[in-house]
Amino acid sequence: MNKLQEIAQQRVLVLDGAMGTMIQRYKLEEEDFRNEQLKDHPSDLKGNNDLLSITRPDVIKAIHAEYFKAGADIAETNTFSGTRIAQADYGLEHLVYDLNYQSARLARDVADEFTKSEPDKPRFVAGSIGPTNRTASLSPDVNDPGFRAVTFEELFEAYQEQVRGLLDGGADLLLVETVFDTLNAKAALMAIDEEAQKRGIVVPIMVSGTITDASGRTLSGQTTEAFLISVAHMPLLSVGLNCALGAKQLRPYLKTLSDNAPFQISAHPNAGLPNEFGEYDETPEDMASQIEEYLKDGLINIIGGCCGTTPDHIRAIADMAAKYEPRGLAVSE
Repeated sequence: MNKLQEIAQQRVLVLDGAMGTMIQRYKLEEEDFRNEQLKDHPSDLKGNNDLLSITRPDVIKAIHAEYFKAGADIAETNTFSGTRIAQADYGLEHLVYDLNYQSARLARDVADEFTKSEPDKPRFVAGSIGPTNRTASLSPDVNDPGFRAVTFEELFEAYQEQVRGLLDGGADLLLVETVFDTLNAKAALMAIDEEAQKRGIVVPIMVSGTITDASGRTLSGQTTEAFLISVAHMPLLSVGLNCALGAKQLRPYLKTLSDNAPFQISAHPNAGLPNEFGEYDETPEDMASQIEEYLKDGLINIIGGCCGTTPDHIRAIADMAAKYEPRGLAVSE
């Protein structure tokens, strides 16, 4: 059992909150997304937040530090779009390994600083692996349902490159998150497994799916039970849900996972549902009170925040989580 699994059985672990929400506070401009190497790059780069790990590492480190100060045990790397598939939109496929390496390195440095100052509360780095902006299960062309914008092999190779960078940069675990198409996630899991075997190491893996609406299904049509079955062949650290819904809306689907999964359970919901301007209004206190229902019912082991959450949300959640025991793992018969 690794250190992370050991701690997760002793107390509820706290994941950090939204990276994009925090980056927006800095009101960065196009020049912040460029350095000497990219000064003449032909595409607009503003909005490519992963790139800031190279061009504005001070911003990313400061955000990690804020979340650790708020009580987070685990920081996610700034690599949600860190594949050559996603970076192709900006013509930056050649920077993918470096983006992931530098992002993991930044988070590692900050985590180590906090662990050194608080040895009784070690901090961990989760390499964030997003779903990419393409889906292996659905056609983007309504007139050609058999068409796919990406193949499983392309996804696998893209994730391999990302995984290498994250592990080389010092990630303790890998988080395959915001899974809307489990076939994409399977490519990521296969890439992680192959890279771990090459290195002769065991990599703790979190998998977190996304329920897209009140139907309780992922974008590719899976129920929560089907999603769990699809990834349960891997020896995961945790399985969980994030994004799309607020804490209140996510609860019934977390209950399904908790009732059926032989793994730890994670959740990092949004700060409620977006308003008409696409912004999130739920206060830290409101969100923490909803998450208390998870804790009272013993549904979770790892809790954090997704879209719209800030260090204030994580602080309120961490304070609440400290009052409760983590979910116990079911014993197989």
